[in-house]
Amino acid sequence: MKIDKKLIKELVDNLKEFELAELEYQDGQTKIKVSKASKGIEIGKTSSIVSPNKSVLKSSDDSEGVRVKSPIIGTAYLAPEPGAKKFVEIGDKIKKGQTVMIVEAMKTMNHVPSTSDGEVKKILIEDGQPVEFGQTLILLK
Repeated sequence: MKIDKKLIKELVDNLKEFELAELEYQDGQTKIKVSKASKGIEIGKTSSIVSPNKSVLKSSDDSEGVRVKSPIIGTAYLAPEPGAKKFVEIGDKIKKGQTVMIVEAMKTMNHVPSTSDGEVKKILIEDGQPVEFGQTLILLK
């Protein structure tokens, strides 16, 4: 699939012009989503991500382990409030049901519980990052 750089630039310009946080465009099977918050461009057909922020890109070792996924669409927070201690850090041993982060949706703070016991292998999102339903947030060993 060929990426239309002109179209992407136009979408990014529209984000700035209309002061939008996110913009989605679809033409047949091709779906392009640009977002200020994640600083990435998502192309729907293959769900690949093109991003200057390397932490957004998934590496192959992300496939192993237990995945804790977002139960809703919203903004993920790693701590209960700004400046507070994070719920979990890489290397922490956690129990099933323990809160690993908060996802805010419509001004409601929703605690995300761990789906099983384990050790935090990787935190796949950054504090304040928008997340989708079913997006993997944390990997456990």
